[in-house]
Amino acid sequence: MPRPSRHPNIFRKRIDRTEGNPQPGDWVAVYATDVDPSPATPNNEPVLFAYGIYNPRSEVAVRLYFWQSQLPSTSDWESLIEDAIRLRHETLHIPKTTNAYRIIHGESDGFPGLVVDRYGDCLSAEAFSLGMAQRAPEILERMHAHLGTKHSLVAASPQFSSQEGGIWQDTKSDNFPPYATIEENQVKYRIHFGTGHKTGFFCDQRENRAILASHAAGKSVLDVCCYSGGFSVAAAKSGKASEVVGVDLDEEALVMAKKNADINDVRIKYVHADAFAYMRDMARNNKQFDIVVLDPPKLIRSRTELEEGTRKHIDLNRLAIQLVKKGGILLTCCCAGLLDGPAFMQVVQSAARATGNNPDGTRSRGRVVQIFETRSAAMDHPVATHCPETGYLKAYWCRVL
Repeated sequence: MPRPSRHPNIFRKRIDRTEGNPQPGDWVAVYATDVDPSPATPNNEPVLFAYGIYNPRSEVAVRLYFWQSQLPSTSDWESLIEDAIRLRHETLHIPKTTNAYRIIHGESDGFPGLVVDRYGDCLSAEAFSLGMAQRAPEILERMHAHLGTKHSLVAASPQFSSQEGGIWQDTKSDNFPPYATIEENQVKYRIHFGTGHKTGFFCDQRENRAILASHAAGKSVLDVCCYSGGFSVAAAKSGKASEVVGVDLDEEALVMAKKNADINDVRIKYVHADAFAYMRDMARNNKQFDIVVLDPPKLIRSRTELEEGTRKHIDLNRLAIQLVKKGGILLTCCCAGLLDGPAFMQVVQSAARATGNNPDGTRSRGRVVQIFETRSAAMDHPVATHCPETGYLKAYWCRVL
C-alpha cells in the first residue's frame, strides 16, 4: 500500500495484495512504500508500519490500531483505555457534573469502529466493525477495572450487517439491567437500553442542554424531534421554562420522555406527530415560541441521500425559524457527517431566505437570523485531526429577528 497516513481506514481497493490467508477479524501487519526513506529500506521496498484488523467483506478492509512494528499486546490496549479515561476524568473532570458520558469515541481515542458510553454502573458499546465487535467484551471488562462499573452491553450499529458483511448478536453481561437512571446538571434521565438510538442517550448534547437551561427561565420552549426528552426536560427542570412542548414521531421515545418528565416532577406537553406536519400546523395557527430546539435524527447516511437530506434540513429549518418569536432563540443541529459545517451554514441561510415565501405566493422580507454561538459535540467527543469525520455534530445558537 503506498503513502501511509495516520488515518485508520484502508479501503479494499487500496490494497495491492494479501499474504498468509488472513480471515475476517484477524490481526494483519500492514506494509507500505513511501515511508520515510532510510538506508535500511533501499529501492523503496515495502516497510511494516502498522497493525490492523482485517475484514475482506467490508469496503474498509483494514482498520489500523497500532502504528508500530510489534504485534499488539494487552498492554497496548490498556494504554489506549487509560488515555481515554484520563481525558474525561483528569482533563475534563466530567464526573463532577454527570455520571453519563462517552469514554471511547472511536477513532479519536484509538478505537476505530467502537464507541462506549458510561451510564452509572453500566457501559454501553456500539460496534461499527467486526473486529471491534469481537473484542469489545474484553475491552469493557478492562474498563470496569478502572471505572468501578459492573455491567456491559455490546450492540451492533444499524448498518453493521450491510457494511461488515456479517451478523452480530448483541451481548450483555450477566444481570444487565433493563435501564439506568443517570443525572446531568441536577436533571435525571432514565436510559432504557436496547430500545433507542446510539448507546441509549445523546451524551453529545450535554453542553447544549445546559445552555438551553440558562436561557429558558420564564420562556416558552418547543423541542422538535425531542426523542426521550433531553432538551425539553432540561428546559423545564433546571431552566424553569413557563411552557415546554416536545414533538416526536417515535411513540416509544415519547413514552421515555414522559417518564423522564415524571421523575423530574415537571409538566411537559408531548405530542406524537411528524415534525413537518406539526410545525406547518403551528405556523398556520400563528403559534410562536420564545425558544425552538431543532435536533433531527440523522437524515443523510450516504452520499446518495445527500441532496434529498439537505432539502429536508432546509425545510425543517425554514419551519422552525417561522415558529420563533421576534428576538427569540433557535438552536438548530445536524448530526450528519456528510453535511459539513459550511454546507450546514448554507442550509440555515437558505432556510432564512425561504421564510420570505408566503403561502399566497407573495414575497416578504423574511426573517433575519443571527448566529451567536457555534458548537460541536460535548467535550467527551473529541475530534481527531487525522480523522476529521469524528467531528460530526454541528449546532448553531441563533437569534431570530
